[in-house]
Amino acid sequence: MAVTARRATCQCGQLVVACAGDPVRISVCHCLDCQKRSGSSFAAQARFPADKVTITGQSHEWSRVGTEGGGAVFHFCPVCGSTVFYRNIDMPDLVAVAIGAFAEPGFAQPDYSVYEGRKHAWVEIVGDGIERYA
Repeated sequence: MAVTARRATCQCGQLVVACAGDPVRISVCHCLDCQKRSGSSFAAQARFPADKVTITGQSHEWSRVGTEGGGAVFHFCPVCGSTVFYRNIDMPDLVAVAIGAFAEPGFAQPDYSVYEGRKHAWVEIVGDGIERYA
């Protein structure tokens, strides 16, 4: 059986995240911090085991503590500014990669949609079996 290989990059291509295998979790987050971080109405990310991820290129880091106390370290390209990946402090064995950085329109649907209480009224996350949290 072939192992799925995916490649995520920033806009200029300097920062690259190569992922082997399938993600263990795909989610969208509607919290206000993710809206600001992504520059969109929500953020979509796929989490991969850290030992299946290879990161090349340089990144700058920015850390924050979320509304429920969990922390994350975000990595973005120092050249073009794209946020490509991040790590949750409480999940050190996983790397969350921005789904848009894969530029793969056929990427699998999310398993989770969180902070739906902050979701824009005109946004609808569709698919079967998606767990939803307010």
